[in-house]
Amino acid sequence: MKGHFPLDKFSAVRTPFYYYDTEVLRNTLNCIRAEVARYENFVVHYAVKANANPKVLTIVRESGLGADCVSGGEIQAAVKAGFPAGKIVYAGVGKADWEIELGLDYNIFCFNVESVPELEVINALAAAKGKVARVAFRINPNVGAHTHANITTGLAENKFGISMEDMENVIEAASAMKNVEFVGLHFHIGSQILDMGDFVALCNRVNELLDKLEAHRIQVFHINVGGGLGIDYQHPNRQSVPDFAAYFKTYADHLKLRSYQTLHFELGRSVVGQCGSLISRVLYVKQGTNKQFAILDAGMTDLIRPALYQAYHKIENISSEAPLQTYDVVGPICESSDVFGKAVDLNEVKRGDFLAIRSAGAYGEIMASHYNCRELPKGYLSDEFV
Repeated sequence: MKGHFPLDKFSAVRTPFYYYDTEVLRNTLNCIRAEVARYENFVVHYAVKANANPKVLTIVRESGLGADCVSGGEIQAAVKAGFPAGKIVYAGVGKADWEIELGLDYNIFCFNVESVPELEVINALAAAKGKVARVAFRINPNVGAHTHANITTGLAENKFGISMEDMENVIEAASAMKNVEFVGLHFHIGSQILDMGDFVALCNRVNELLDKLEAHRIQVFHINVGGGLGIDYQHPNRQSVPDFAAYFKTYADHLKLRSYQTLHFELGRSVVGQCGSLISRVLYVKQGTNKQFAILDAGMTDLIRPALYQAYHKIENISSEAPLQTYDVVGPICESSDVFGKAVDLNEVKRGDFLAIRSAGAYGEIMASHYNCRELPKGYLSDEFV
């Protein structure tokens, strides 16, 4: 089963490029909106780092989601796309002064703070502007996640967040500062998580923390549990929309939210991952000693996930229905790691065929580089091919 693409229109476009199926994107956003509506106090922010293509951001913003940003550039991209500043949260372990000042100038909803030194800087910069910055503390819950080691973020050994042991001291320090207002706690345990048990473990840890704070008469109005929900890279056509019902119900069932609390989510990959494909053309079919190679005009500069994370992406020859043959699918970059897939069964490949590398809507275009002096791939909405 292959995806559906306007193949007759692709010949007029220079490859490689990203193709975003707006029907899949809007179906995903509609599903999120419908599931969140079941719960009175759930709020979803889109993790801009997953895909900041302006056309994609506009569709996400139109759906009513807020924006989760991790840099000043992302704040600017979110504002330019029309996200209200009051729905922008700013996280990140290393915020530069100009980025903090930008957030203060826009009066964003909240800074997710990762250390006491950062808190002190935010307080000083806010004081210089005569403002009060709303802050949430990112707590490292020391909860593991069943995912790739490079995208696990909730363990004590990771660089992110404040340790649970230091939490009360940090809240106390904030209460003594005149230009910050403590409004919530922030958590994030990792990315591409498909085991709901990982989120249950986070809920249990958050429950412990809230009970502890309540015993000290400390109220927390906003709980931000990050994102992390994964997608089905193996079967993008079978499951184009993730199981948001199970995801949100997990938190509804296991997190003991107080009536005055709002629960925030930061979803990225699960929002845009399945709507995007990297479209490439075959330059050459090369017969090696023991295998044959399909050499594409796309490389690791266009989609780095396979090289960086050994990530799997389904690859389809959308130009052919010929019998299957086995190929190593590789790019033109001068690196041995420039490989999209080994021993991939594809309909027989010939020069000029279009190949679609699926589930590339998240951490694809946004992570592209100019290495080898290559041009960045462009991104197009399916609406542009009508």
